[in-house]
Amino acid sequence: MQCRLLRVLAGAFLTLLCTGLLSLRYHTSLSRQGLQVTPDPPELRLQDVFIAVKTTRAFHRSRLELLLDTWVSRTRDQTFVFTDSPDHSLWERLGSHLVVTNCSTEHSHPALSCKMAAEFDTFLASGLRWFCHVDDDNYVNPGALLQLLSAFPRAQDVYVGRPSLNRPIHASEPQPRNRTRLVQFWFATGGAGFCINRKLALKMAPWASGSRFVRTSALIRLPDDCTVGYIVECKLGGRLQPSTLFHSHLETLQLLRVAQLPEQVTLSYGVFEGKLNVIKLQGPFSPEEDPSRFRSLHCLLYPDTPWCPQLAA
Repeated sequence: MQCRLLRVLAGAFLTLLCTGLLSLRYHTSLSRQGLQVTPDPPELRLQDVFIAVKTTRAFHRSRLELLLDTWVSRTRDQTFVFTDSPDHSLWERLGSHLVVTNCSTEHSHPALSCKMAAEFDTFLASGLRWFCHVDDDNYVNPGALLQLLSAFPRAQDVYVGRPSLNRPIHASEPQPRNRTRLVQFWFATGGAGFCINRKLALKMAPWASGSRFVRTSALIRLPDDCTVGYIVECKLGGRLQPSTLFHSHLETLQLLRVAQLPEQVTLSYGVFEGKLNVIKLQGPFSPEEDPSRFRSLHCLLYPDTPWCPQLAA
């Protein structure tokens, strides 16, 4: 009886050993053939995201310093500010993350496209996984941003943002023999911010890298954010993935409830239809102290910030 049991155990051991050796041999063979499946990519981290802020000399004090005091203080290593003029005080706070372009200070299509081209090229050189553009009147909520981007499969081409229109935009695309072709496409407004993953950005390079972005923008005679949509949809056959989590000052920000604010990716402020347009938020700073409501929002999201009023125990 004992001998029979020993023979059964020995047989089972040899079977497991052979199975393991065959499995090892199989995977080694796949590896030699270049067919080894790579491990799943690591979970997306904030360090994988490149955030570009577009600004101009006129707004260095009035807009940019507010961002540096609030959300940029939480995303310092991921945020790059693109401007048209040197600024020693900004350089002291940002160092190499202040990118002074050779672009005009004008608010014109060529000047805006010039800065977008600089953003795009700096992102490509960074090697990071996501490119996100915002304006200097946007508040970026890094937690909500990371949650949104993490939901997209890495193998997918992603262009996500908020359309400023409820319909596609039309453009005239020049064709040979002095002819034109009417094209239509969706685009995400730069005033609310948008994001593009590296997989898609690399495909955009023939129309967007170097001086090509400015040329593409001039070709269709549309601004930089429209040009991004044109490249993605008309040249690459991609699609904008609309998201209501991005916000510009061209929408009624007061409609957002306080409970919704922590879920939003970007928020904004400004004058719309002759009135100050800001999120509706009670304190901790008064509207006179904090007209944009960004400081109050920052204290809502990060109450441990040293300059936030501390609640009584």
